[in-house]
Amino acid sequence: MSERLTVALQYALPKRLLTQLAGKLAGLEGGKATTAVIRWFIKRYGVNMAEAANADPASYASFNEFFTRALRAGARPLDEVDFVCPVDGAISQLGPIEFDQIFQAKGHFYSTTALVGGDRALAARFENGDFATLYLSPRDYHRIHMPCAGQLTQMIYVPGELFSVNPTTARGVPGLFARNERVVCVFEGEFGPFVMVLVGATIVGSMATVWHGVVNPPRMPDIEKRTYGAGEIVLGQGDEMGRFLLGSTVVMLFPKHALRFASDWAAARPVRMGEVMGLRRHVGD
Repeated sequence: MSERLTVALQYALPKRLLTQLAGKLAGLEGGKATTAVIRWFIKRYGVNMAEAANADPASYASFNEFFTRALRAGARPLDEVDFVCPVDGAISQLGPIEFDQIFQAKGHFYSTTALVGGDRALAARFENGDFATLYLSPRDYHRIHMPCAGQLTQMIYVPGELFSVNPTTARGVPGLFARNERVVCVFEGEFGPFVMVLVGATIVGSMATVWHGVVNPPRMPDIEKRTYGAGEIVLGQGDEMGRFLLGSTVVMLFPKHALRFASDWAAARPVRMGEVMGLRRHVGD
């Protein structure tokens, strides 16, 4: 199927209905039928169950339990660096934020203000900073971890579309990551503020954080903001901060002069949670 037709179908499909249906099915406890679906999924996508804390497909009561499975102890050691990769997946794009513009894919940019739900003051903190967009495919581990230690200051739920976030759609749908439903998590850390945006997508039944639980559903019609006090939610480097129930994308924002990405980080490169993502940028770097 051509990329143009694939993107056209994204506009035509009843994405919200499909997502609601997928969420209900993924949460069903169907016994042998659920196990059969899980075994099919493992074979179809080449999921490495040897890394899972629980490697037995029959032990998961629902597909959601399997999809958000924990890894066995020691499966993702943390590199001793300032910033570690927060997920398993692949780099969609990364690099400098050009004033307030983030590169999405060939011919497409979107603004930091749009990404964070229209909060201009928040977006201004990342002018000429750096970003990284990481795509989690169906085969990947779907828990999201902290790239560095941070204190949560704000969580913003932004309603939106539910386009797929795969590379083909990213090339064909303008402003994709600032159009889709998303959860914006704002932290303060040793190296300044940083943002982790959990982007929803077609058949992503829900997104959850460790401090709030499931954020959606229900899918609220308006932007919802929650603020957190000093010391209320503090997470260490490598701690779990959230998860997707079915795969999606994480967009990270860092302020100017905060970090320098690892030299081998480039678009399309596969990444693993815990590996070096970057180092603190020093004056003159």
